Amino acid sequence: MPTKKILIMFLAGGLLASCKQENKFPKIEVNYPETNKIDHTDSYWGETITDPYRWLEDDYSKETKSWVEAQNEVTFGYLDQIPFREAIRNRLEEVWNYEKISAPTTYGEYQYYYRNDGLQNQSVLYRKKGPEAPEEIFLDPNKLSADGTTSLGGTAFTKDGKLFAYSVSVAGSDWRDIYVMETESKTLLTDKIVDAKFTGIAWKGNEGFYYSTYDKPDGSKLSAFTNNHKLYYHQLGTDQSQDILVFGDDNNPRRYVGASVTEDGKYLVITAANSTTGNELYIQDISRTISPIAQIVNNMENTHYVVDHTDGELFIFTNLNAPNNRIVKTTISSLYPENWVDVIPETENVLDISTGGGKLFASYLKDAITEVKQYDYSGKLERTVELPGVGTAGGFSAKKDETDLYFTFTSYITPGSIYKYDIASGESDLYYSPKIQFDPSQYESKQVFYTSKDGTKVPMIITHKKGLEMNGKNPTILFGYGGFGVSLTPYFSIANTVWLENGGVYAVPNLRGGGEYGENWHLAGTKQKKQNVFDDFIAAGEYLIKEGYTSSDFLALSGGSNGGLLVGAVMTQRPDLAKVAFPAVGVLDMLRYHKFTAGAGWAYDYGTADESEDMYRYLKGYSPLHNFKKGTSYPATLVTTADHDDRVVPAHSFKFAAALQEAHVGDNPVLIRIETNAGHGAGKPTAMQIAEIADTFAFGWYNMGVSFPNN
Repeated sequence: MPTKKILIMFLAGGLLASCKQENKFPKIEVNYPETNKIDHTDSYWGETITDPYRWLEDDYSKETKSWVEAQNEVTFGYLDQIPFREAIRNRLEEVWNYEKISAPTTYGEYQYYYRNDGLQNQSVLYRKKGPEAPEEIFLDPNKLSADGTTSLGGTAFTKDGKLFAYSVSVAGSDWRDIYVMETESKTLLTDKIVDAKFTGIAWKGNEGFYYSTYDKPDGSKLSAFTNNHKLYYHQLGTDQSQDILVFGDDNNPRRYVGASVTEDGKYLVITAANSTTGNELYIQDISRTISPIAQIVNNMENTHYVVDHTDGELFIFTNLNAPNNRIVKTTISSLYPENWVDVIPETENVLDISTGGGKLFASYLKDAITEVKQYDYSGKLERTVELPGVGTAGGFSAKKDETDLYFTFTSYITPGSIYKYDIASGESDLYYSPKIQFDPSQYESKQVFYTSKDGTKVPMIITHKKGLEMNGKNPTILFGYGGFGVSLTPYFSIANTVWLENGGVYAVPNLRGGGEYGENWHLAGTKQKKQNVFDDFIAAGEYLIKEGYTSSDFLALSGGSNGGLLVGAVMTQRPDLAKVAFPAVGVLDMLRYHKFTAGAGWAYDYGTADESEDMYRYLKGYSPLHNFKKGTSYPATLVTTADHDDRVVPAHSFKFAAALQEAHVGDNPVLIRIETNAGHGAGKPTAMQIAEIADTFAFGWYNMGVSFPNN
């Protein structure tokens, strides 16, 4: 393996470790924009906290806009000087340029599926009458905007396939507009719903549909606090002003309200929650003209949803008395939890569920690897589904009358492929495999278990070229999340192939706070146990260094959203751990996160500074924005965010970058890259994704002293 050069690290005290090799790349001078500081303070439990960059929370102000422009000018001025940046972008475009197809779904006479020819900004929805019939474009989102920044959100067909409703996001915003199309003629109806948010679309026959939204917030639509989510019913042919409020109470607001309709069209199912974990559960018989909404679960202490209704019985997914989840059933006449009967009991592995062809498909996580079992509706195990390998399988969903379904399979070195599964026999056939410039036989992906600070064993999957030399000089991305019960399972990323083929290592630990081992694993990384998540991530980096995969000079920390918080906290607690940090769209001001949009709903995981003095002090103790130490050399940092992110508002990243630039000393650049006309990530056009990844890789390799291509 070619020898890599190591960057010289400077601290305030001077040159470190004379044994390190001199960086072969010239230093790029950075002159940070001057960020105005104001005299603003807040009082928390008798303590005064300064917030000199509070003005950056005003996303509509001219001053904030000017600051964004000045920061981008410095950041792109730096990136423009990296000599191999364009070569990285060209290589990403080259490997990205392959046909991508989704599994088909049938509605009425047509099969519908998405296809992207390669570099299209948005995938196109096609249809055809049967496998051998000619295809036609049904809806092309690329025609919705010139720059590809308008994307499809949720979509929903009526059961007979005659009507199609879809939501549209502009510039990545969570606020969506909903349109309705008559499918045979592809004619848009006059119906239009403006400003729905965090919503599905649930049809009631062909008469109308249910959707969710908030009252119009005071102040900025992108950052103002939203708290009272409401469910509405829209009758086709009427104006939105006539929509009926189905669920929502100004005196008892819920932050998240969702709706679905059972496949038989008989019942409306409503979930209501105030946080991202736990929900109330309701049901309404919509086959009758007048029917009350019946409550199934009257508290938010656990998570539940209705899987199906059949012959008067409801099948419910729940983690009530089952941290790893179970499937229960009950009758319509005896809805309450004390009447629930196990269909698929809890096991030692975490359960997820889907239905197809009148069967239940139980997907289990065993050390973050998928296993799938097929059950009938009485809970009888019919078979363990044979998967193509060790990795992540998903899908396993179809209508009750269908005999086949489609599932996807992927791993860190296996491109996502689609398989057609015969429900009766259990046999699978490859339906689609992408043709890409990547040879999995040249790479390996293995799972290890390392020990965290408190002795907890944590799994991590490490991927790299076969024959990797353990010399501590391999550029390594350590990617993490660790929150909200989200499980990081093996998946293939075409972008990561460029990192791997350049001698890189990609490592993903399954940190506490995630859902890989059920609700107990999740809770072990919440509120005043949040430090466990950071300790797990730090221990992962130390393991990679100890085993010779990399060293601090060649390690990059990466994560987005809650993972951006993870990177921000670790780089402030252990600035020596890594050479590079990539906090993306991060939650970085832990004292004020709950003041923006629906951020208060994250309190189940984080707690808030307002709820108690202990919680305030705990949050302040790790809040990335509040833990910079002046005169410290921090890793080379590229903060990334977007001006239309109304999930984790960009003010988090703005204030963090300003504080970092003030505190940091040394030669490592600390920059912020602010995408315009983009949001939290969903629907981001291909060209924008490639440009951001190219800039990230270029920044990382340049600061590690690694060339591209590395030969």
